[in-house]
Amino acid sequence: MKQNMGNTDRIIRVLAAIVIAVLYFTNSITGTLGYVLLGIAGIFLLTSLVGSCPLYSLFGINTCQVKKKA
Repeated sequence: MKQNMGNTDRIIRVLAAIVIAVLYFTNSITGTLGYVLLGIAGIFLLTSLVGSCPLYSLFGINTCQVKKKA
């Protein structure tokens, strides 16, 4: 897959996943909402590690910086 996520986007997703996980494991969010948010956190973590987001590809979004040729 072609990378379509920049470093800032990836860092924000990892931080959001960590916050959601901490809230879940400290029982601040529970029930169905907790499971849904934990799933979203897992998706955020996976896409940030891979560097590609399928929704970005679908909508034509690219947050990667363009490398200039010398």
